[in-house]
Amino acid sequence: MRKTLTALPLIALVLAGCTATPAAPEASETLAAEPVASPVATLAREAAVPQQAADPYYVDAQAAIDAKIATRGLRPAKNIILFVGDGMSIPTVTATRIYAGQKRGLDGESYKLTMDQLPYSALSKTYNNDAQVADSASTATAMMSGVKTNSRTLGITGDAAYDNCASIEGNLTDSIFDIAEEAGLATGLVTTARLTHATPGAAYSKTPNRDWEATVGRGAAVEGSCADIATQFIDWTAGDGFEVAMGGGRSAFLKGGAEDPEYPGKTSDRKDQRDLIADWMAKPAHKFIIDRAGFEAEDFTSEDKILALFEPSHMEYELDRADDPSGEPSIAEMTKAAITRLSQDPDGYVLLVEGGRIDHAHHAGNAARALEEADQFDQAIKTALEMTNSDDTLIIVTADHSHTMTISGYARRGNPILGLSSTSLDGTPDKALDGKPYTTLGYMNGPGACTPTEDGFDCIRKDLTNVDTTDKDFLQQSLYPMWSESHGGDDVAIFASGPGSELISGVMEQNEIFQVMGRASGLVAGPEAE
Repeated sequence: MRKTLTALPLIALVLAGCTATPAAPEASETLAAEPVASPVATLAREAAVPQQAADPYYVDAQAAIDAKIATRGLRPAKNIILFVGDGMSIPTVTATRIYAGQKRGLDGESYKLTMDQLPYSALSKTYNNDAQVADSASTATAMMSGVKTNSRTLGITGDAAYDNCASIEGNLTDSIFDIAEEAGLATGLVTTARLTHATPGAAYSKTPNRDWEATVGRGAAVEGSCADIATQFIDWTAGDGFEVAMGGGRSAFLKGGAEDPEYPGKTSDRKDQRDLIADWMAKPAHKFIIDRAGFEAEDFTSEDKILALFEPSHMEYELDRADDPSGEPSIAEMTKAAITRLSQDPDGYVLLVEGGRIDHAHHAGNAARALEEADQFDQAIKTALEMTNSDDTLIIVTADHSHTMTISGYARRGNPILGLSSTSLDGTPDKALDGKPYTTLGYMNGPGACTPTEDGFDCIRKDLTNVDTTDKDFLQQSLYPMWSESHGGDDVAIFASGPGSELISGVMEQNEIFQVMGRASGLVAGPEAE
């Protein structure tokens, strides 16, 4: 169903008088403003006009970025790395900064995360075509395809309807990964969630329902007219396919009824008998990995194409993985391996790195796991900066949407960020009007509001006086009860470095991120070519 991309003649990407970015510093250093220098070498690529180019959201975003290019110039990016902290709201960034500093025995409030030190930043408006508060599928589609679309849909425009397979015909999009593969670049995915989950799914799939990861539901107009997301990954026809893809989600790839290789009794989520893993390995130089042993044995400097699925569903939380470090690699380790593999391609690469479980911990009302996930995500950014050259690699760090976690009260500086709020030097907890202490971090809604009982809910706030609120299993209290804490609708941050990062400024529509990546890399045509 994909339309062929329209290629334009070779174009030059640099303008006289552009600036060059210094080599990436250590994460502990503050990145200074980029100095004015001689123009860098011209990078020529065939620019494409993607099939969604007439979509109004696409047109508006294109015009906004083109206006910035007209006044600031444009430097060429050979490589692109998009870091998405799923659910990484601005309060999450702040709390993670304090948590990371305190965890390392430093002053948390003045500590600098790696992402804090990138030279350009902006706010991203995360609403989508049909909702004030978006989900991860629509927001990922905005970033990777340049259009705002409907909640719970992937890789299609807002003219298609949720759960309606027939409606997607004529409303498909080309993602930055589709375009990069067609142009001959290497591509890769790293996620701590399932590889078929919303954020990585936006790189390659086109579906009216993000939940069709292993099977197609009732919304398919004709049986077989929509492929499930795992099948779309294996059958992806863009270029020669992904060079590397790592995360969780084995259950969507095993044939129906098949037992998981690591968990006896756990069987596939598929209903058909297609063995997608066997189909992957049947291709030349395609390798499949399920654990750390296989990961460590792989030579990522080779030309192998790697599919690594470390869990049946999502990967372990970092705090839990620490109890069994032999089980699966960290997000930083996967990022290092992916960049090593993709760097073998002289034509350049596009890589997505998702900290997917920040979001899951927030949904659970569990700030400890959310902050640890975000800290490890930041370590992956540090790894990328150390491995790449900011003269030729555009790095964008952002979130898809926010959450309802807040930082409140009047805790003194240095108070444990996961602890009870205290203004006192002796650590005496502050009290609310009900006479009970409260934590600095809390949620607007979620499972921490009430205690489930046989008769329903006991909504009298629990006394935290003798509770260890820093324990990894503690659920922060929330205002009103929900089984799962919800997303927030506030803006999220964008941080950037490298060529094209100067286009990241002000308050941006989320789908402008696609235009920044596409124009800086020379993969996507400007308005004058359409």
